[in-house]
Amino acid sequence: MNKKANKILVLLKKEYPHVKIALDFGKPLEILVATILSAQCTDARVNIVTKTIFKKYRKLEDYANAKQSIFEQEIRSTGFYRNKAKNIIAAAKMIISDFKGKVPDKMEELLKLPGVARKTANVVLYGGYAKIAGIAVDTHVNRLSQRLGLSKNSDPNKIELDLMRIVPKKEWGRVSLLFIQHGRKICDARKPKCAECALLKLCPSKNVFQP
Repeated sequence: MNKKANKILVLLKKEYPHVKIALDFGKPLEILVATILSAQCTDARVNIVTKTIFKKYRKLEDYANAKQSIFEQEIRSTGFYRNKAKNIIAAAKMIISDFKGKVPDKMEELLKLPGVARKTANVVLYGGYAKIAGIAVDTHVNRLSQRLGLSKNSDPNKIELDLMRIVPKKEWGRVSLLFIQHGRKICDARKPKCAECALLKLCPSKNVFQP
């Protein structure tokens, strides 16, 4: 394991010992829906929306048979609601027709579903099945990886590969959650709180943001 990456992990684990997926869900279908909804939307907003829709849409068939115009309005506040509604309904239909009514638990199968890219697939596998296939790279993971000098790439798939090379596989699920938590609390996109950062001594970007 990369020494710097190890030090970062040790410090973040100390800062956030009880870190977990911020989305509310109870089964693989729910985390699939919630993660699709979370694109360009806060987890807090998604949790408000899913609190209602998870009561109405309990099975794959409920989503597959949903009227898109109604479903769009139910998820409207998450943004990009037309595409999200279309993808969730289409994904439900594909799971029924192609995967025997079970949300896939393999990366290559999840990636066949409408609206699912590697980030979503990684979240579903880790949160829904406790399986590790890669590292979910959202905007926070993207930003921190670059600021901490762990990746020079901006493409999420390339960042994922860079992190997978220097972080042990057993930590792939947790490193994403730790970066997300630290990004939300400290390493803000516009005004990072460098003075409060546990990673300050390890961060090559500190001089950019400190007065």
